[in-house]
Amino acid sequence: MAEVSAKSFIPESFPGYTADIAGQFGLLWELIKAPLIVPLLRICVYICLAMSIMVFLERLYMGVVIVLVKLFWKKPDKRYKWEAMKDDLEMGNGAFPMVLVQIPMFNEREVYKISIGAACNLSWPADRLVIQVLDDSTDLVIKDMVEKECIRWASKGINIRYQIRETRGGYKAGALKEGLKRDYVKECEYVVIFDADFRPEPDFLRRAVPFLIHNPDIALVQARWRFVNADECMLTRMQEMSLDYHFTVEQEVGSATHAFFGFNAINEAGGWKDRTTVEDMDLAVRAGLKGWKFLYLGDLQVKSELPSTFKAFRFQQHRWSCGPANLFRKMMMEIALNKKVTLYKKFYVIYSFFFVRKLIAHMFTFFFYCVILPLTILVPEVYVPKWGAIYLPCIITALNSVGTPRSFHLLFYWVLFENVMSFHRTKATIIGLLEAKRVNEWVVTEKLGDTQKNKSNAKSNAPKKSLSKILGDR
Repeated sequence: MAEVSAKSFIPESFPGYTADIAGQFGLLWELIKAPLIVPLLRICVYICLAMSIMVFLERLYMGVVIVLVKLFWKKPDKRYKWEAMKDDLEMGNGAFPMVLVQIPMFNEREVYKISIGAACNLSWPADRLVIQVLDDSTDLVIKDMVEKECIRWASKGINIRYQIRETRGGYKAGALKEGLKRDYVKECEYVVIFDADFRPEPDFLRRAVPFLIHNPDIALVQARWRFVNADECMLTRMQEMSLDYHFTVEQEVGSATHAFFGFNAINEAGGWKDRTTVEDMDLAVRAGLKGWKFLYLGDLQVKSELPSTFKAFRFQQHRWSCGPANLFRKMMMEIALNKKVTLYKKFYVIYSFFFVRKLIAHMFTFFFYCVILPLTILVPEVYVPKWGAIYLPCIITALNSVGTPRSFHLLFYWVLFENVMSFHRTKATIIGLLEAKRVNEWVVTEKLGDTQKNKSNAKSNAPKKSLSKILGDR
């Protein structure tokens, strides 16, 4: 009877047996490659090619639509009724609706002054504006600093309220929901939400509010993000390329997130919910299913900040990938059975917005480029057509670059960067679909504000030592 020794896992009587461990692994590979590896890898290639076609068609569809939008569509102020806000001598400030500005914060040492200052400098009658700072900070020093900043602006006549909670339940959604329960906000007709790093221009309200006043079916006005630290490092340049495509193409085509809500839309949609880490997307989808319209204004820009460290960016991408996948799991049937929206809109939300953009795009990038293609090098019996390995990826990459023409020369690095990040996004997507342990993990993205800028200025303004002083008189 053939025996297997401690240094061998193949019987000595087996044809082609060798005592060398590496040789045994090679023999085992040859034994399982033809009957198992090759068929399995071919199936995986077909699946990835199908996903590649889905992503390509989605990108092509959005490319065609954005070209038509740019060529033939009128600007938002021409498509919708819009009139500039004017002072009325008879009504006084009563001609302006009451607006609530919410700024959720959590240990925002570096940016709290910037965001509070930008909100307080909005060009809007002071008696028609309520600024609400929702501070969930756990650092008592930072909490004290934020409160003093609110008191400082209040002393200047700004109607600003500093709100805290006993617990941080529900994270940002919980803070926003709690803020709407205050008695002093019941008279407010519209709500604007700025993240802690947002820096709106003073005319933001005067440009956005008229769309909501004169078009009762519009629930949301979304502004475009501009990044104050896009040129800080290669990491921020890569993020700018991805996000500019989102705002330049995806948002124009139809996708929208929160920035500005009418109270009626929030209440009718069921209010803020903390069931996922993308509370804004959750509310936007539910409002859309109620028949409300959204409006994206590409020329209304708000400055914000990109994560400048890989750790902060990785946590942000986990939340942005896990949350939509988990929301898709929870809302897929609700969307499919909804009777208030058209069949086309159901298809768009389920297939285009969620399935292709939030699930397939991440998984396809990781499995095809990082797993399947490298494996086909080891298994030459498996053929990958050129159109799937070269042509479609090049076209998809070129379409993704239209949002940031100035960074076209960085496309090669962007592809490598996206492939690396695809692993983290795929893992987060699977966690969201399966509702695993980290599904509701919320790590606030670290922000640096003007700290990095000040360091750079200090370094450039520092006195330079002359060569003679360094070397001495010699």
